[in-house]
Parts: sequence; C-alpha cells; structure tokens
Amino acid sequence: MKLTFAGAADTVTGSRYLLDSGGRQILLDCGLFQGFKKLRERNWAPFPLPPRDIDRVVLSHAHLDHSGYLPALVRDGFRGQVIATEATRELCEILLRDSARLQEEEAEFANRHGYSKHEPALPLYTSEDADRALSRIVAVDFHEDFDLGDDLVGRFLPAGHLLGAAIVRVQRGHRSLVFSGDLGRPNDLVMQAPHKVEAADTLIVESTYGDRDHTDDDPEAVLGRVIRETAARGGTILIPSFAVGRAQALLYALYRLKERGEIPEIPVYLDSPMAVDATRLYHRFRSYHRLTPEQCSGMYRTAKLVTTPEESKRLASLHVPAIIISASGMATGGRVLHHLKRILPDPDNHVVFAGFQAPGTRGAHLVGGAREVKIHGDWHPVRAGVTQLDGFSAHADGDELIDWMRGFRSPPKQVYVTHGEPEAADRLRVRIETELGWRARVRVPEHLEQVELAL
Repeated sequence: MKLTFAGAADTVTGSRYLLDSGGRQILLDCGLFQGFKKLRERNWAPFPLPPRDIDRVVLSHAHLDHSGYLPALVRDGFRGQVIATEATRELCEILLRDSARLQEEEAEFANRHGYSKHEPALPLYTSEDADRALSRIVAVDFHEDFDLGDDLVGRFLPAGHLLGAAIVRVQRGHRSLVFSGDLGRPNDLVMQAPHKVEAADTLIVESTYGDRDHTDDDPEAVLGRVIRETAARGGTILIPSFAVGRAQALLYALYRLKERGEIPEIPVYLDSPMAVDATRLYHRFRSYHRLTPEQCSGMYRTAKLVTTPEESKRLASLHVPAIIISASGMATGGRVLHHLKRILPDPDNHVVFAGFQAPGTRGAHLVGGAREVKIHGDWHPVRAGVTQLDGFSAHADGDELIDWMRGFRSPPKQVYVTHGEPEAADRLRVRIETELGWRARVRVPEHLEQVELAL
C-alpha cells in the first residue's frame, strides 16, 4: 500500500492523506490550507489524483483544515461516500455551509471594493458545492467497523479534540494504520480524554504542539484578570474564536467565572451564527464531553446570541464594557474582522486569542506584536492590548502526545510525524526516538511525498 502526504506535511494545515491499496483510493481528511499565501494557493492547485478516482473519504473531524476542501473535491468529480461520525456530520453542515457563504461574501466584497488582484475575484467553492458535498456524508458510530473495500476495514476511536473528533484506524487482516487526527488534552475543561491505542503497524501522528508544553498558568484566571482590567477602563474585550469547540469552551469558562463572581456583570455577545448552532449540539451529544445538562444550559445562557448581520453591526455602537466572541479564531475572515477594525486602534480595548495561530495568519501577526494589520485592503493601527491564552488549546502538547503514544503495547514499525510546523514536527520526532524506545522508522514527511506501508 502507498501513502501520499497530500497535506499537513511541513505545515499545520490542509490535512490530506491519500491511501492507495492498488484496488482502492482512500482519502483520510480533506482539509483546507490556511495561513501563508503560498499555502493557501495549494487550495487552487489540481488535486494530486483526479477526484473521480477517489473511492472514499474518511474524516477525522469537522474543522475546516480537515474537512473544508470537500466541496471543491465533489465539484471536481468525487462521487464516493464521505465517512464520519454523527457529530462530525452535524458540524460539517454548519462549517461547510458557512465556509462557502463566507468565501462568496468575501469575493463579492473584494469585487465591490476593488482590492483583489483577480478580476473578478471568485470563491474557492459555492454554497451549492457545499450542499452537494454534505449529501455524500455517511455517519458511523465510534468503535464500529466500516467497510472501505479491498479488504480494508475502518474504525473511529474518540480523539477528545472536538465533538465527534476521531482517531482513525484502517486495518487489513492483522496489519493496521492509525491516524491520530487532532488529539485532545487528557484534562480538557469540556472534552473527554483521547482514547489510548494499543497497537498499529503504521502511525501518523499530529505535532501541532510537538515542540512545546502548555503553560501551567490557569487560563480562566488570566482571562478573568484581562476582563476585570479592561472593563475598569471602560473597554471592550474581543475574543477571536474558532466557532466550533473553542467558542463553547470559552462560554463555559465565562459561565464559571461569573458563577464565582470573578468578573463583573458585563454583557457577553456570541457573534457567530455558526458558533450559536454548534453550541446547541452540546446538548445533543452529551456522551462526547464532560458537561452535565445543567452546565450545558449555563454555558448556553452566558451569552447573548447574535445571529443577523444587522445585530452584529449594532455592536459597533456599544459604549459600555462588553465581551464579544466572534469567528474566525485566527482572524483570517468572518465577522471578527469588522470588530477588529474598531477595537484595535483604541488602547482601552483588549484582544484575547485562545488558540493556535498558524504562521502567516492575521492572528499570528497580532500575537507576534504587529503595530498594524491589513484588513479588507486597508492598514489599521494596533493600540489595543493583545493576549494569547495557551491553556484553552484543544491540542495535546508535547508531553501529552508522548504520553498518548506510551499507551501502545505493541510499538509501530513506521511513524510519520505530520500536522505541525517543521520545528514542532522535528522536535516530536526526536522525542519519539529518544524517549519511547521504539525500534520504529520515525520520519517527518515532505509535501506530496509518497511512501510504502506495511499494510
């Protein structure tokens, strides 16, 4: 069997792994590239294999860097099944439709204001493309086998990272490949710990935080301090957030802070229709997370839900301290950009990032201390405070990744370290070689590299 690293090699984005068994072509994940322009341009490049030749797509979870290319794949000829957990299917309905709408709106905005270098600016895919992709998703439960053809059998195991997020195991006879997907944290505030895997011949493991460990700082305490100090100045706290997963963890943290009286009673606005819809799913998929029904309800009641563009625009007229949670989490698009243009020039305000910021994104520039950022073709000064909260990350850190791999009773023969920046991936490679004692071939693959698997 051959494996082609069609994405998430040399970068933390664009998760795509192509399995060629000779009789079947299986794509593990179908993600968008984000961040630097040279990475985003890969979204427009021809797929390494004609999409019509792919038999199945298997999704680890719904985040766009893992699912967001599906509409383009279907538009270009893919006609097979997309296999995912039920929660992933539900979240994809939210995320893919929103992604298509956002791309259409940004293309229209660029054409109207003339800041695109392309004439005309076009979306990567349309809402119709997203709907056609969604119609191909078939849901499978955790711990249930599903047929991939050519004697290949798949299975989803809980990854803890997000509602429905899965570790993917592909097995043929007594040989198996395990793809970690994005691994959650063992002591996450909301999600359950990732499932420990006991054996695999080949392991593909993520390395988002492979070169670092999360700080011991209490993220709730840091968030509470920022809110108190900013509110005392009469400022606004803006939290760019991933709409699915991170927004809900933040709402739950704010609920806890309010319950303990650690932040003032100022209004909280959830300005993301996608996040609003995703939050409702936490009641439905209670077995996937740690929250009780009462805690889910508290999380949901914490914020005023902003659904329409008109309601979002009215937030600009706020003259009292407030907290605004808005997508996207890396400030690459969405409603948060309009808030940033208003929030950033005022030193009384504060912007709080609560997740990984891919290199090249607007969020990475702001966290890195940029004095101005470009939004919608114009430069805007940065005078507001900027804080990054490491502890809200939904990704396992270096120690947690190593600990997860210690769960293997039978070590893999091949290990491929992916889904990380080069330094992070290589650092995790070194730790695997030096700390685990595996007699395995451990490599950091390059983009579009092809390898032979023992499967």
